[in-house]
Amino acid sequence: GATEEVCMTKGLILRNVCILRDGSPLIEVDSTIQPGEVLTVMGPSGVGKSTLLAYITGTLPAVFKGMGEVLLDGIDVTGLPAHKRHIGILFQDDLLFPHMSVGANLAFGMEKGGKKAERLTAIEDALAEVGLGGYSDRDPATLSGGQRARVALVRMLLSNPNALLLDEAFSRLDAELRVQVRELVFGVAKKRGLPVLMVTHDAEDAQAAGGEIIELQSLSKG
Repeated sequence: GATEEVCMTKGLILRNVCILRDGSPLIEVDSTIQPGEVLTVMGPSGVGKSTLLAYITGTLPAVFKGMGEVLLDGIDVTGLPAHKRHIGILFQDDLLFPHMSVGANLAFGMEKGGKKAERLTAIEDALAEVGLGGYSDRDPATLSGGQRARVALVRMLLSNPNALLLDEAFSRLDAELRVQVRELVFGVAKKRGLPVLMVTHDAEDAQAAGGEIIELQSLSKG
């Protein structure tokens, strides 16, 4: 019936996505990522992995041309501005504002409006979810690398994304932390049913993700 069709369109679908630079194809991806699953895109530096993420988030630099459709939960978001796509992204750098408390950093990414008390509760709940309950008044400078990575994750989650992109998100963390933060991110994504697209050149990241792996080769010569 109709409900079946709706279920089928859940997740993130990249339909014949192709990124061109100076008219030659840089990347081609055709893939469906189910809710809670991780698709890993691997490849050497400069192959255009981050360019693919930029196309999906709607921030592709003008020197590139993107083709193909990005569908999220059945909605074609290809033509939508970045802030209307509801796609969260985590980078290598946590990009926390140094002059703001942890809580203020988190509030920054949330949709405006709503009662202040409700927003504060949402922030506290989200911090507790990643083991940082009571951290909202802390200065980011006092946090460890792993804590900063978790705050960055929380900030992204508070924007209520329907999909999650990871751009080498764990590469700055030391081995032990990397495992912890990675498990946390994948666990939260599974719990919330978020499709995840991870760009990495780390084989352990790819293995831990447990999903499909696309190895990108340089399509363009030189």
